[in-house]
Amino acid sequence: MPPSPLRRVAVLVLDGAKPLDVGIPAQVFTTRASMPYEVRVCGAAPGLVTGGDGLAYYVAHGLDALAWADIVFVPGYRFPDRDDPPQAVIDALISAHERGARLAAISTGAFALAATGLLDGKRATTHWHYTRALAARHPFVQVDENVLFVDEGSVLTSAGAASGIDLCLHILRGDLGVAASNHAARRLVAAPYRSGGQAQYVPRSVPEPLGERFAATREWALHRLGEPLTLDVLARQAGVSPRTFSRRFVEETGYTPMQWVMRARIDLARELLERSQRSVEQIAADVGLGTGANLRLHFQRILGTTPSEYRRTFTRGE
Repeated sequence: MPPSPLRRVAVLVLDGAKPLDVGIPAQVFTTRASMPYEVRVCGAAPGLVTGGDGLAYYVAHGLDALAWADIVFVPGYRFPDRDDPPQAVIDALISAHERGARLAAISTGAFALAATGLLDGKRATTHWHYTRALAARHPFVQVDENVLFVDEGSVLTSAGAASGIDLCLHILRGDLGVAASNHAARRLVAAPYRSGGQAQYVPRSVPEPLGERFAATREWALHRLGEPLTLDVLARQAGVSPRTFSRRFVEETGYTPMQWVMRARIDLARELLERSQRSVEQIAADVGLGTGANLRLHFQRILGTTPSEYRRTFTRGE
């Protein structure tokens, strides 16, 4: 007889569950001799659960699996910013947490954890496309859009689907040590540890505008990022006072003019790192940041990684 599993893992499949998000913890922690875990896939009730992306799931367990589990994974699901999960699901998550289980969300599963109130006052993340929605729907959650995962002890959250692998490997490192985590990473053909944050995977760090009043000024600035761009310069081009420009620019984009310019410069630096062999110093000058040290400082602050590491992500395997 095999030894009894040391840790029990429940994967909670909600309506609209994303297939990769469901599969990652189920595969990483699947019961095998080298992995002292038992996995149960469950739903709000046993039976068929309609998933996302054209798939459905037949689950053998209901919410009783949450009362059994030591770790509960909540995979991401479609339209998380519209409705909270059923109250029975929320209550079961809270009860599992009170009993001592760890709750771990993958991608938009963070919305389900936030609905319990267990993320209030804590850092959390989710897929970059939903970070603003999570912050708006749950204002007491400290949403960090620049990380691959957040470990707050008994509640953990991760970004997009691939970040679920990072989170699972992180949990393995804590439970069983580095050797076991590395072994699992080799089995998955995944990096044992990825540096940087999810912001480096966002198509653009400059936010989509909420209005178009200063669209022409933004376009004008994007063609002059290598030049000095102060608040006065931008306001003059827009034909309004600096105070009015600053106030209305925030209303339109969610960022101050100088924050927006900095993110636009970082976006341009990303493109140059991806498509050219120019040095970090040359790129810093091209995008208006002056020195390589200045570029590295702001690149790390906004994207959570270094220019060199970012470039390497686009050259590996070439």
